[in-house]
Amino acid sequence: MIRIGVPSKGRLMQDCFDWFGARGVAMRRSGADREYSGVIEGIEGAVPVLLSAGEIPRELAAGRIHLGVTGSDLVCEELGTDAAEVVELARLGFGHADLIIAVPAVWIDVETVDDLDAAAAAFRAAHGHRLRIATKYHRLVRDFLQGQGVADYQLVDSQGATEGTVKNGTAEAIADITSSGETLRANHLRILSDGLIHSSEAVLWASRVAEWSEADRWAFDALAERLKVTGRPF
Repeated sequence: MIRIGVPSKGRLMQDCFDWFGARGVAMRRSGADREYSGVIEGIEGAVPVLLSAGEIPRELAAGRIHLGVTGSDLVCEELGTDAAEVVELARLGFGHADLIIAVPAVWIDVETVDDLDAAAAAFRAAHGHRLRIATKYHRLVRDFLQGQGVADYQLVDSQGATEGTVKNGTAEAIADITSSGETLRANHLRILSDGLIHSSEAVLWASRVAEWSEADRWAFDALAERLKVTGRPF
């Protein structure tokens, strides 16, 4: 039986259900709203598994689910941009958001990543410690800044309300997901002109490490034909 990880709540779950449904594969929750299980109609040999979007990359990499829908940002952060454990089957056209670097709006001389590099060096010289950037995307941010030659910084973990860390004095800058930028502006933050780290959207992934039985392979091929996706994990 193919196990398909789908987001367990909110807009992502409904958009996922709508995407599959538009292709003749109807998904829905089974039982009560708090029950994290579901059913599929329109294809044999598959079952949805409702998970948080952040759990899906780990479950794919562990081979506990065969397919999964989650943001490209979460897969790249958890598994790396060239993750061997998964293969991308389709970009789904929803869940768009950008991972960006933002600084206080009052830093009028900091417009680019190069400016941030200079500001970080000056900050360390003045304060004796590195400039702090709050984020939950440590891998993606570190790789991006390393590629840009930025060195005098430290990443501080933030699992919620990252935009408020500068105002609260726990960081000097942030790297976070944004879609409209309204929350950044409300917290007096400004995106660097070249501070785009990753453009994310919801993606249908397949696990290369899951156990694909003969029946699973037949079911996958039937599902792929219905969904009109290319690529195979086996």
